[in-house]
Amino acid sequence: MSDQSAELRETVRRHYAAAALQAAEGGGACCGPQAVEPGQGFGAHLYAAADRAALPAEALAASLGCGNPTAVADLHEGERVLDLGCGGGIDVLLSARRVGPAGKAYGLDMTEEMLALARAHAEKAGATNVEFLKGAIEAIPLPAGSVDVVISNCVVNLSTDKPAVFAEAFRVLAPGGRIGISDVVAEDDLTPARRAERGDYVGCIAGGLSFAEYRQGLEVAGFTDIEITPVLPLSRPGARGGDTCLVADGMHSAIVRATKPRADMPR
Repeated sequence: MSDQSAELRETVRRHYAAAALQAAEGGGACCGPQAVEPGQGFGAHLYAAADRAALPAEALAASLGCGNPTAVADLHEGERVLDLGCGGGIDVLLSARRVGPAGKAYGLDMTEEMLALARAHAEKAGATNVEFLKGAIEAIPLPAGSVDVVISNCVVNLSTDKPAVFAEAFRVLAPGGRIGISDVVAEDDLTPARRAERGDYVGCIAGGLSFAEYRQGLEVAGFTDIEITPVLPLSRPGARGGDTCLVADGMHSAIVRATKPRADMPR
């Protein structure tokens, strides 16, 4: 890893460590450069009311994402799920409910403060089929073929080595497994410099891949059946829950789906 990449990763870690501490003290948190009120992040409003009601209020307040990957991934009873960059654990807890006692939900995060927050939320929710792991999404501490589904919520854009993230997701998936990711994606005509003009790296803007770059990265890793669908321009609800405000022109919250081919299928 270059010095610049290492410095950028440390900046991201510090930012989200601070967000975890703020959430633990009862404040709001968000994937972005500024804190917002609980429930007012990019994607908190995309969770169904029934899902929000089933979680501790503290877990909702710590939601940092830009979408709802548990719905994107269409989880089933008995599946093994891994959430990359699990943050405060909201998507791990929702995944655990969907896969049931026969399944398991893992959460991976590089930030001790976030892991402590996630474990506290899991204990409060009474979740027993969850496990939180410390590590980098570029080097997942799980064996090859150990999960059925990989999800992530507004985290891949923060990585300084996205090819490694895609390769690692492919490695830990069992043949026939799939990814269901919510992420920030740029329109193809936005150069990296123009993305940086719209927001910084730690704010989930500058590091976003374009639609074409995302597809190419997944293809190189070996994924098939790739779908990258913009959901809405990157926005968040107004302060009083009214009109949304545009966060970055040309940047979108997007749904990313892809499959790891089965062993008997050509790549």
